[in-house]
Amino acid sequence: MKKINILILGLLISMISCTVSTETKKESEPKEEFIVRYDRPDASILRGVYIPKGKEYFYTSGLVAPIKDESAPVGSIERYGNTYEQSLGTLKRIKETIAEAGFTLEDVFFLRVYLAPDQEGNIDWNAWFKAYGEYFNNEENPNKVARSTIAVYALANPDLLIEIEAVAAK
Repeated sequence: MKKINILILGLLISMISCTVSTETKKESEPKEEFIVRYDRPDASILRGVYIPKGKEYFYTSGLVAPIKDESAPVGSIERYGNTYEQSLGTLKRIKETIAEAGFTLEDVFFLRVYLAPDQEGNIDWNAWFKAYGEYFNNEENPNKVARSTIAVYALANPDLLIEIEAVAAK
């Protein structure tokens, strides 16, 4: 019985010493401090982004453009605007939404974009790319993001042509 107690005591001391050693090691390890953006100089978006431990994150839900003209009939392009106008409205909403949590567009590192066809069945990729350039990768905000842009059959509201999810970190 005495041998078992000594064995158990030895194991407990060993476990405590390993725990203390591991905790001390974790505290003394240098922390990564910078978000690393893997650039593609020839493109308006990044190849990827590395976010080190200890950063704060903010995720938006899929955001859409506000109604541009409430008096316009449902189903008309005038109600929400074309892809370019909706893209600008959605990016503005993202900017406002993340600002509520103390983030800026410079903190955004990822966008997931869903584009739907207009009434003629066309997806206006260039309208989205132009609007993106007014918010990112420009003189005011040189930040580029990692991004996926996906064509979809339709969004939940058939009047909407774009929906965007954003992720920010600082």
